[in-house]
Amino acid sequence: MAGGSEKVTFEGALGDRLAARLDLPEGEPKAYALFAHCFTCTKDIFAASRIAAALAEQGIGVLRFDFTGLGHSDGEFANTNFSSNVADLLKAADFLRETRQAPKIIVGHSLGGAAVLAAAPQIPEAAAVVTIGAPSAPGHVQHLFHGALDRIAAEGEAEVEIAGRPFRVKQQFLDDISQQHLSEALGKLKKALLVFHAPRDQTVGIENAGEIFAAAKHPKSFISLDDADHLLSRKSDAIYVAEVLSAWVGRYLDGAAATTAAAAPAPAAEEGRVVVTETGEGPFAQRITAGRHLLRADEPPSVGGRDGGPTPYDLLLAGLGACTSMTLRMYAGRKNWPLERVSVALRHEKIHAQDCADCETVEGRVDRIEREITVTGALDAEQRQRLLEIADKCPVHRTLENEVKVVTALAAESPA
Repeated sequence: MAGGSEKVTFEGALGDRLAARLDLPEGEPKAYALFAHCFTCTKDIFAASRIAAALAEQGIGVLRFDFTGLGHSDGEFANTNFSSNVADLLKAADFLRETRQAPKIIVGHSLGGAAVLAAAPQIPEAAAVVTIGAPSAPGHVQHLFHGALDRIAAEGEAEVEIAGRPFRVKQQFLDDISQQHLSEALGKLKKALLVFHAPRDQTVGIENAGEIFAAAKHPKSFISLDDADHLLSRKSDAIYVAEVLSAWVGRYLDGAAATTAAAAPAPAAEEGRVVVTETGEGPFAQRITAGRHLLRADEPPSVGGRDGGPTPYDLLLAGLGACTSMTLRMYAGRKNWPLERVSVALRHEKIHAQDCADCETVEGRVDRIEREITVTGALDAEQRQRLLEIADKCPVHRTLENEVKVVTALAAESPA
C-alpha cells in the first residue's frame, strides 16, 4: 500500500457528509488513529496535519475530519453542539471500523480533546487516548460567547465572532455544554491517557489538565508544553507534540504495533536509492524515503506550500553541510587532531554572473552557495587552515562543482 493523504467522506451524526483526510503510511498500517480538531478549527490546521504525518511515519493510519458545519463538511454549525460532536466522532470510528480497522488511538485538541474523552468509552477497540489543551468540562467554551449570552437567551440564537470568524450559536448549544460532565467518562476510560497542556495557555487554563489527570486512572501521563499557545501555532510546538505522541503510542498497541517509534523503522528503499512521493497534504508536500529513513519536504506559504518540511534547496544545502562536517571529522580523526565540534552554516542564492569574478558563466545568473564553518577545539592556525582546504574535498562539494548528468525516464508502471 502506498502512503499519502486521501480525501474521503462519510455520513455524520446529523446526516450530513463530513469531509476527511486519511493519512496513510507506506505499506499496510499497523493501527489506525482518529483525530478531533479544536473548537471552530478544521482538520487542516498545522498541528493536526503534523501529528497525522508523524503517526503515519510510524506506520499508523490517521483519519482527521471536519465536524458538521465546519471546514469542507456539509451542515449548519448552528445546529451542532458538544453532543453532536461526540456523535460525529463515533460515526468517524464506525467509518474506520467498516472500511479499514477500528481506531486504536484517539487524539483530540482543545474541545476536540473533551469530545474524545466523552467518546472513548464507546470505542472499545481504542487502547490509547491523547488530549492537547483540553478543557475538563465542555462548558468552558461558554466564555467565548460572553458578550452575546443575553442576546442568545432573548432571541434563541446570535452571531458571535470566534478567532476572527462569524459563527451562529443557538441556545441549545449552551444548554448542551452546561449538562456535560467528563468525570464519569474519565472514570470509565480504561485506556492509557496522555495529557498535553501548556502552563501558560491563555484559552484553557492549566488547571483543566490537572482535573483531567486527577480524575483518570493509570496508566496516565502528562507532558508540559511550556510556553506554547493554545493552538500550537508555533511550528516547533506542533512538531514536538507530534514526535512525543508518536513515540508514546507504540507502548499501547498490540502485536506488531507494540514497538516504540525508534524500534519501528519504516519500509526501506533499496540501498543507494531515494524515493520521493507526494503526500497529498497541500500542493507540494513530499515524503522522502532514503534507506530506512523517512524525511519530509515542502515549500513555504509564500509560494503556496504549507511549510511541512525543508524546501528542496534546504535539503541540498543540508547534504553539502552534512558531507562537509563528516569529511572534516574523518580527516581530523586520521590525524589525531583535537577537533571537538564542527558546525556548518549554508545559504543559497542566485547572483548575476557578472558579479562572480571566478565563474566560467559570463551571462545570466549563477548559483552561489555560501558556507561558513565553525570548528572548536585546541587547534592551531595551520590545522584550522588545513581543515578549511579539506572542506572543498567533501564528495558532495565535488559533485556540485563537477559536470553532472541527470538521466530521466518515465516508469513503465506507476506505483499504486
